Amino acid sequence: MDLDKKNQVNALLPFYEPLLTEKQQSYLRAYFEDDFSIIEIAEAEVVSRQAVSDNLKRGVEALEHYESLLFLYRDSLKRQQQEQDLLDYVSQHYQDDQHLRAILDQLVNEEIN
Repeated sequence: MDLDKKNQVNALLPFYEPLLTEKQQSYLRAYFEDDFSIIEIAEAEVVSRQAVSDNLKRGVEALEHYESLLFLYRDSLKRQQQEQDLLDYVSQHYQDDQHLRAILDQLVNEEIN
């Protein structure tokens, strides 16, 4: 699998991993995050290489499908860019306003619950 595909899967996993089956989650984490080979996963799980390969394929397809419907990753990237644009603007035009910078830092660093 090429590096672009690996990066895409690693980017989508945090958003959609809970929607996958436990096996898909486990195999995707092992293959994409931990760099285990299909053979290593199959041996560890005592299953066939085909079973691992099929679960990886279905898992990747599911991640891509969820993103095509929900756009959580795309929207996250867009928000990050907007935050950076705002921070850059404030740095350029309001560099002496510490109160504004503190509010922006709080906003940008706040987790969405």
